[in-house]
Amino acid sequence: MEVVYEPTLLETWVSVWYKKMNIHQPSDILEEAICQINNIYFFRRPIPSYSYENGKFKSITVDSRVQALQQREQFFHELCHILRHYGWQLQMMPPAFRDLQERDAQHFTLYAAIPYHMIMAYNLKSSTIIDTLIEDFKVGEQLCTERVRRIFRNSSVVK
Repeated sequence: MEVVYEPTLLETWVSVWYKKMNIHQPSDILEEAICQINNIYFFRRPIPSYSYENGKFKSITVDSRVQALQQREQFFHELCHILRHYGWQLQMMPPAFRDLQERDAQHFTLYAAIPYHMIMAYNLKSSTIIDTLIEDFKVGEQLCTERVRRIFRNSSVVK
């Protein structure tokens, strides 16, 4: 029997987007390089993370007061808002629409932090897979655990 995992449309989109930027392995996922390629200013400041867009000006600020792994996760979350969402959430956005964007950003964060085209090269059944993913992808244990859990939850067994 073989376990088959079919990536979501968003997972596929993220992998295609990364490949276009020549990002093929975990060490290629560099916040500054991603921002440079996409004309996004990137800052680390001792303030809550946020993204901002005004015309062609785009920026991401992550909270420098938190650990590096958490900063990286904040980066992916804010990157989603820049790439996939329109409007500034603090201005007159209905709560339901803001919640929808936040859920999308949570999914995007999982897929951008540990992309499909990279994670499928790993033995996800290894007893040390979470530690390996933390080390290779530089994100937290909770994110790694959730990424692997979702893959197994959405896999099917083929005879």
